[in-house]
Amino acid sequence: MTALPTPAPISEVAGLTRSAFDAEVRPAGEPVVIRGLGGDWPVVHAARAGDEALVAYLKRFSHERPVNAIVGAPEIEGRFGYTDDLTALNFNRGQSPLAPFLDRLLRDREHPRPYAMAVQSIPAADLVPGFERENGHDLVDASVVPRLWLGNAIRVATHYDLQENVGVVVAGRRRFTLFPPEQVANLYMGPLELTPAGTPVSLVDPAAPDLDRFPRFAEAARTARVATLEPGDAIYIPFHWWHAVDSLGPVNILMNWWWSSAAKPPAAAYDALLHSLLALGSLPDDQRAAWRTMFDHLVFRPDRDPAAHLPENVRGVLGDIDDELAARIRQTLAHQLTQPT
Repeated sequence: MTALPTPAPISEVAGLTRSAFDAEVRPAGEPVVIRGLGGDWPVVHAARAGDEALVAYLKRFSHERPVNAIVGAPEIEGRFGYTDDLTALNFNRGQSPLAPFLDRLLRDREHPRPYAMAVQSIPAADLVPGFERENGHDLVDASVVPRLWLGNAIRVATHYDLQENVGVVVAGRRRFTLFPPEQVANLYMGPLELTPAGTPVSLVDPAAPDLDRFPRFAEAARTARVATLEPGDAIYIPFHWWHAVDSLGPVNILMNWWWSSAAKPPAAAYDALLHSLLALGSLPDDQRAAWRTMFDHLVFRPDRDPAAHLPENVRGVLGDIDDELAARIRQTLAHQLTQPT
């Protein structure tokens, strides 16, 4: 097998302030590890005292309402993703109150081949009400909802988020392997219609890449960056950076904050991608090239405002899209999509 380079370390900072985060880190568009951001949190102190102390701390806030959980058989070795034929996911979804889920994590610590278990992306205030008031930071706006991720030694396939992300390791250790957005063609996305959590995931296992099947991953590997986080450490992942996340112990917890500084668009960008695949994906090469030029000029606008030469009152969809215009566009699209081709 072709030897791949060791990923470069993710840049690190300590003592990061909100002003420096907004003025320096985020505009750079690069991932950063923030050592010790949550080091003084009560839950991190409990985690450092041991798994039993951590579970006891969490149970102070838990309730009997069931929460969504996923479980994978021992054969997947903790790596959530697809079945071999890519027609289904390799885990099951279910529900459980938090307390028995935590007890199972403790019981399975010494099991040689445990089931992979995770409670993922639950708002902290819903999962453990009051927890978020004792454990937090000021790098993002207080209105951003913190979410909790709990599980054992699981591996999350390389994926991207549609928002910026700050994640703080609460318990256990996590290894993050990141790739910049422009490596999308070298990461071999799985089916867009079937995804573990909404956005597409890479089929390549970064820990054991099959370069015969996925040869372009060798190029992605040259851009990879990696960091291992201890309890209290945090990571900033910019918009659309691909990341694989490996939880390295039998009891792991992460708390994260997703947000976007962009104004809420009148339509979802992912829907536009699907529509583009429908409308443009099968066109001849010369036609797709022409449409690429048009999209660059009108949508991505690398050089200038394409409507700068027009009076504001006639710019229409090339100008500012208010609620009324957005409603008319949606109505037009809905009509067009129902017409026979």
